[in-house]
Amino acid sequence: MGKRDSLQLLRELREKRRKIDLIDQKLLSLLNQRLSIALQIGKIKRERGEKIYNPKREREILRKLHLINRGPLKEDDLKRIFKTITTVCRKSQII
Repeated sequence: MGKRDSLQLLRELREKRRKIDLIDQKLLSLLNQRLSIALQIGKIKRERGEKIYNPKREREILRKLHLINRGPLKEDDLKRIFKTITTVCRKSQII
């Protein structure tokens, strides 16, 4: 591989990393928005005397995501990511 090819690959790598950084920023913003709403839900549940943990709701979230996932994210990874997200949100609801 010549020097020019290597420089082109380096530019492509930097551009892809820049795109990843932008996506990460968006993901962080969306996760914080999700948590803010989850905290509001937790407050409503406490006022209504309901339990914070609702396994039926969490199964429904995963089912809906499974139906719309077109990859390349694997099903097991999707499940693991969203179980972590819902766990963090649930734990944050408990004051």
